[in-house]
Amino acid sequence: MEIWYYEVVSIDGDYANLKRTDIESDDLKLVARALLPAEIYEGCTLRYELMQYYME
Repeated sequence: MEIWYYEVVSIDGDYANLKRTDIESDDLKLVARALLPAEIYEGCTLRYELMQYYME
């Protein structure tokens, strides 16, 4: 079981751009807001575990 950490870089309507923080990467991942916790905001940290995102 892997656990990945992301930072919410930007929120654009129904989507959010996430950046991995547990490894060196400049790539952004576009994720539908429906898959993310409702209370996210730009700059918050998320944990991805067992195919779900959680606020840190």
